Amino acid sequence: MKLPGEEEQRPMGFSIIYTVIGVSVFVLIMLLVVMKSNNKDNGGSEYVQNAMKEQQEKVAAEQEAKETETEETTEKKLRAEDLDFWDMYPVEDTDGSGSTSKTANASQTDDTETDNKSDGKTSDSKQKKEETVQEDPSSDGKHTLVKASDGTEEWVLINPYLAKNTYDFTNLSESANLRKYTENGKKISYVGADVSKHDGEVNFNSMKAAGVDFVMIRLGARGYGTGQITLDENFVENIEAAIEAGLDIGIYFYSQAISQEETSQEVNFLVQNLEPYRAHVKYPVAFDMEKVANDQARTDTLSRDDRTTIADTFLSSIQAAGYIPMLYGNKEWLIKSVDLTKLQNYDVWLSQEQGIPDYPYQFTMWQYTTTGVLNGVKGDANLNLCFVSYSDR
Repeated sequence: MKLPGEEEQRPMGFSIIYTVIGVSVFVLIMLLVVMKSNNKDNGGSEYVQNAMKEQQEKVAAEQEAKETETEETTEKKLRAEDLDFWDMYPVEDTDGSGSTSKTANASQTDDTETDNKSDGKTSDSKQKKEETVQEDPSSDGKHTLVKASDGTEEWVLINPYLAKNTYDFTNLSESANLRKYTENGKKISYVGADVSKHDGEVNFNSMKAAGVDFVMIRLGARGYGTGQITLDENFVENIEAAIEAGLDIGIYFYSQAISQEETSQEVNFLVQNLEPYRAHVKYPVAFDMEKVANDQARTDTLSRDDRTTIADTFLSSIQAAGYIPMLYGNKEWLIKSVDLTKLQNYDVWLSQEQGIPDYPYQFTMWQYTTTGVLNGVKGDANLNLCFVSYSDR
């Protein structure tokens, strides 16, 4: 009988061994299960990773293809505002509100561009107009109007290397058909008349009493057709009467020389006939080669250079003979017929019948009319104004 508190003693041999073996088997089985499970897990993880990688690559490829297609579609897409036929249709405002459809907006855009182009054209036109105004020879101060004997007109560029006249013609006045020029209220001009056989008998005393200070007397001329040199029929009478009247005297010769040899002939003829009156000739001796009106002259075939050479030969020879040389001509002849740059050492006698001369270059004597009224001359008188007192030189 077992007493309370006493433990029953049993032998433990085989029980313990079985227990240990069972536990070991269990542990081994669990290890195998775990190992197998791990192997399966590892294999599954690698498969999933490969599958995911393939899926990502496929998605990336599809995305890239989609983006490429989108770009191509975008590049090929034609927008409404790119179309150029909207202006074929009128813009209609059906509700009166002023709102427009997309077509109207496109048309409005074109209109704006058209307006801009129009403004550009207007601006260009305005600029060209301004340039035209600036280049207008009548107002640019660089040209002068030359009126030819045949009625034609031409704007000629003013040579910047030639001396310009500095006269202020607001100081010009006229009294008793005679003009005068003043500076600072003082008269600095001299009244003259030029005469030839065409004026007939001249009363030089009456001329002087009328206010004339000097006379330019024609000594002779060469025929513009025949080429023959002749002494003016009234030369001797005119010069002796002018000397007696106490007038200052100048001389001119009408030249039709077509060579330097003929020019020398004219100068020799002039000097020879003028020699008896040398002491009385205080005003210039002028070279006059003007265009013959309504007829052909032997000098018409001369070139500009030829005329320049002939004029220079005449004037330099006159100067060498002891007289003051002077070049006579109207505006057309002086500017168009000779090269003034080669003759600028000589004084100029300008013939221009108008209120104020517009000859741009320097001149010292001005024939302002051939139809003047003057005591001592029957009919029309040739009147001149001189800005230099040659008799005081």
